[in-house]
Amino acid sequence: MSSSTKKSASTGSEKISASEDQQAMVNEVRGSLGTLSDKFSIYCSDTTIQRYLMARNWHVKKATKMLKESLKWSSENKPEEIRWEEVAQEAETGKIYRSNYTDKHGRTVLVMRPSFENSKSTQGKIRYLCYCMENAVLNMQQGQEQMVWLIDFQGYKLSHVSVNVTRETAHVLQDRYPERLGLAILYNPPKFFESFWKVWPLYCRFPVSHSAYHYCFAVSFNFHIVLLVTTKNVQFQIVKPFLDQKTRDKVKFVYSNDANTNKIMEDLFDMDQLESAFGGNNNTGFDITKYAERMREDDKRMRAFWTRADPSVPPQPVLTDAPSSDSVKLDKDSDPSDSEKANSSQSHGVESDVVSPDHNNKLADTGGTNPTEEMQ
Repeated sequence: MSSSTKKSASTGSEKISASEDQQAMVNEVRGSLGTLSDKFSIYCSDTTIQRYLMARNWHVKKATKMLKESLKWSSENKPEEIRWEEVAQEAETGKIYRSNYTDKHGRTVLVMRPSFENSKSTQGKIRYLCYCMENAVLNMQQGQEQMVWLIDFQGYKLSHVSVNVTRETAHVLQDRYPERLGLAILYNPPKFFESFWKVWPLYCRFPVSHSAYHYCFAVSFNFHIVLLVTTKNVQFQIVKPFLDQKTRDKVKFVYSNDANTNKIMEDLFDMDQLESAFGGNNNTGFDITKYAERMREDDKRMRAFWTRADPSVPPQPVLTDAPSSDSVKLDKDSDPSDSEKANSSQSHGVESDVVSPDHNNKLADTGGTNPTEEMQ
């Protein structure tokens, strides 16, 4: 089957359009969902169903199963109902935030700064990730389905990342936000990140012994790589042992002292809007007070989105200033620590997902997604 996406190889910009055969598949998936509540009817647009089909290589049964699981997870966790006041403490350092600019393709930009981590709660981190993803999708321009991640590695240390959080993050981003990532830019990452990225085979799972410090590193996109470094050995393990070329193309390594890679930023962004931390000319840093004001306004728009009379009308973006039932629950009343979640992760792997302003309602019919299925 021919691809229904049009993409720029250099920027990862991708538009979704369905052929007649693919539209028939969309209709087949929709028919399998049965009667949907108002919220899920809003979520299950043709473009949403296409994203799930693309994530499962246009395999109708797998896509239907994946979508049903997302609907079930959404009805249980209601990520669209998370509000700023509930996650404000997680946001204080600016570890993840939506920028006040888009790229040249009009895609929403999420800035991530791993070294600014300020929480030890797995549930709190995942809950805030869900809030950020929901907000990013809410602010997508009409006709745009994907976003850009700018990941700033300034001050980064391998000890900043929890493997448990990485697994949960992987599950959220892959299974609840399929085909939402247009491009991930790793800005000034440790050099060995790119080396491993280039040389690892598409299918591999192997341990390598080596004396090292007790560190862990994880990079989670729509694909997931985990590097575990212990005091006794180093073990490289690809959590998702399938990385196709499409997925690889979504990752760009950029270094501030490399003119060639800086061209990526110049091609993708208006440099007067881009933050100086990423080589741009905008010296306005993250301001939690101003950001909180933006998020409170977006919370109002989020409520309106899910209660709008015409589901075919998307929300209008505003640009101002700079798990299935056995996954991590987003209920604000429960707050498992990393150590608590570690035991859970060993028993059922990666479980926790995010829902976009397309994602929420109630659906009893569901199945379990195999976390080792193909990923996009």
